[in-house]
Amino acid sequence: MTEERGEHFIRAVERAMSVLRAFTPEHPELTLTEIANSAGLDRAGARRLLLTLVDLGYVRHDDRHFALTSRVLEFGYAYLSNQSLPRTAEPHLRRLTDELQEMSSMALLEGHEIRYIAQIASPRLLSVEIPVGTRFPAHATSMGKVLLAGLPPEVLEARLGGMRLKPVTARTVTRRENLRTELASIRGQGYVICDDELETGLRGVAVPLRGPEGEVLAAVNVSLHSNSSSEEEVRNEIVPRLRTTADRIEADMRSPARG
Repeated sequence: MTEERGEHFIRAVERAMSVLRAFTPEHPELTLTEIANSAGLDRAGARRLLLTLVDLGYVRHDDRHFALTSRVLEFGYAYLSNQSLPRTAEPHLRRLTDELQEMSSMALLEGHEIRYIAQIASPRLLSVEIPVGTRFPAHATSMGKVLLAGLPPEVLEARLGGMRLKPVTARTVTRRENLRTELASIRGQGYVICDDELETGLRGVAVPLRGPEGEVLAAVNVSLHSNSSSEEEVRNEIVPRLRTTADRIEADMRSPARG
């Protein structure tokens, strides 16, 4: 039985969404025929929709295959940043700042930059205030590196290819090969310690915040003076508390009580 739709209903939008839903983690690259079959469309109609999505930047294609680009993440990020994620995270970030007396933050990856969606000020770093909405180059920040490391390999390569790795300080990583190596290490260890790359004297420590399928949704960070503690102390004391904070936020995100 066909579902009843209102007079406002636009079939072209439904068909476009069916094309986007054809792509899955198990099948990130598909041929035109595979997409048409999955979406229930003829090849000509599917092709027109796909080429429109290519022109808009949401799909890429080679000779035979189509795949989503990272631009589709904008929809999810817009929802997360404007809806429940900051509200869910803030009590946990505040608890972390109270425990460590250091500034804590959360950010999303948007293109080649990160955007702050939550931030709790530190009594120790009163001179450092980063309002929600602030953007920084992803390659020069701890949260940016965590978020880049969480991208699927093919998406990361495309992203790195388009990035301008400008130096923000003398210690900012500006060589793609060096950044690629660092991101692989971050992916393996699950955290990053970033010294003096965004601002001299400032150390950023970050871990990923993951969704139900293990995908990296956001990054959680603590900022402190570079010389306030040794790297070993940061690994042993701050990283575990940061990871616990991310775990608590993830648990709250999964809780049915959030509605």
